[in-house]
Amino acid sequence: MTNNQWNSRITFLLSMIGAAVGLGNIWRYSYLVYSNGGGTFFIPYLIAILIMGIPFLVLEYGIGFRHKDSFSNILKGINPKLEYISWALLLIIYFVLIYYLVIVSWDLVYLGSSFNFAWGSDSALYFIENVGGSSNLSHISNFIIPTVISVLIVWIIVWYISHKDLNEGIGKASKIIIPVLFGIMVFIIVFALTLSGASIGVNALLNPDWQMLLNVNIWLAAFSQIIFSLSMGESISLTFASYLPEGSKLTDNVLIVVFANCAFEVCTSFGIFSILGYMSYTSGTPIAKLVSEGTGLVFIVFPKIFNIMGPIGHILAPLLFISIFFAGITSAIAGFEPMINSTIHKLNWSRKKTVTILSIVGCIISLLFTTGISSYLVSIVDKFITEFCILFLIAIQCIIFGWFYDIEGVIPILNDNDKVKVGKTWMFILKYILPIFLFVMWGNGVYNLLLTANNFELLIYVIITVAILILSYIFMNINEKINIKSKKM
Repeated sequence: MTNNQWNSRITFLLSMIGAAVGLGNIWRYSYLVYSNGGGTFFIPYLIAILIMGIPFLVLEYGIGFRHKDSFSNILKGINPKLEYISWALLLIIYFVLIYYLVIVSWDLVYLGSSFNFAWGSDSALYFIENVGGSSNLSHISNFIIPTVISVLIVWIIVWYISHKDLNEGIGKASKIIIPVLFGIMVFIIVFALTLSGASIGVNALLNPDWQMLLNVNIWLAAFSQIIFSLSMGESISLTFASYLPEGSKLTDNVLIVVFANCAFEVCTSFGIFSILGYMSYTSGTPIAKLVSEGTGLVFIVFPKIFNIMGPIGHILAPLLFISIFFAGITSAIAGFEPMINSTIHKLNWSRKKTVTILSIVGCIISLLFTTGISSYLVSIVDKFITEFCILFLIAIQCIIFGWFYDIEGVIPILNDNDKVKVGKTWMFILKYILPIFLFVMWGNGVYNLLLTANNFELLIYVIITVAILILSYIFMNINEKINIKSKKM
């Protein structure tokens, strides 16, 4: 077992920023702003940061730093029965990594295609045939070869970074990738703002609809974005904080990470809509017909825009897809770490052995998402995991840490070296306000999930649920003496 510790504050901060800044910051946030009241959205967004994002991350930092142990061991220490919940969450986050890397692999295909615009004039058809497939279940047995190859490549990259010790792997990768990622996005944003018609897109993005503040959906969207944008409750922050040396700042670091993450997605949304404004200006197409969320925006709409840009499109396209790739990889290696850490503590395996086995298993499962229904299957699983599983387990964590854990004992640790202090208000938010918000969001998600699901989707939900329940039981009860002698490969 390795005793990892961050070698500097900047390494920790860049790794945490890398964990937070992911695909959703680039292609999801701008759509949320536009479709939820424009500039009005920033009000619930800011409130969500203040009463959900910051308080919960501070809690995760404090607990991880206090115990310097794995997530599973910490919950087991509170109550042995809670270890089951810890493994359920860890397995779910591991499963998120598995299909998340499939999306990253789609981007890798587009990155390779961006140099000669291999997607041609029909970007939607290109995506269906060469990348993500469709919802036609008759294509379930056909593998999409470019995506298969890309999945293998991204898993090798994740394995290569993750199997190394903390600072040589995640730390070094984050110190290189995050500054480059931010540099590329600054260039894209600044250039996009100079495009003809950029103001059309920015005005469409920010146009406020004050009546939306009375709509519960805008609040649910804001709180949901903060949860997943900051990787709240996924034990990533807790695990990374457990590697901090004594005397480290905690609350101050939370504020830096939250600011960097939110500044990135807000500024990126200006760049995204400036480019959409350019398309609207040059083609005469209304913004409303161009705006799309996620893969539709990046893999279908944007290639169409690059096609009409001329030479500059051949520069912007590779830059955009490499920035998405970098954001995806840093989030992936962060999301992998909690499962790695807890497995090492549970089985006394070496880091290299743990990462290698988990990577092989994860890669095999990822390949199941590379068939002719790749994008459809990813969307089904993602919707179930995010709206049902993760929200529920974060809410449960709030209850556990707020009511069954010595949360007051964390306050002196948090306030020891930080300029920003926490106290009774912070505890009140964690114990009362957050659980209510989370359970309301979870109930709404479950309602929408069951309301819209067809039989195939329900089957997938059942398979995932049964798999998580069984595997959590196995991990909880697995003999801790298995391979105890193999501390090193």
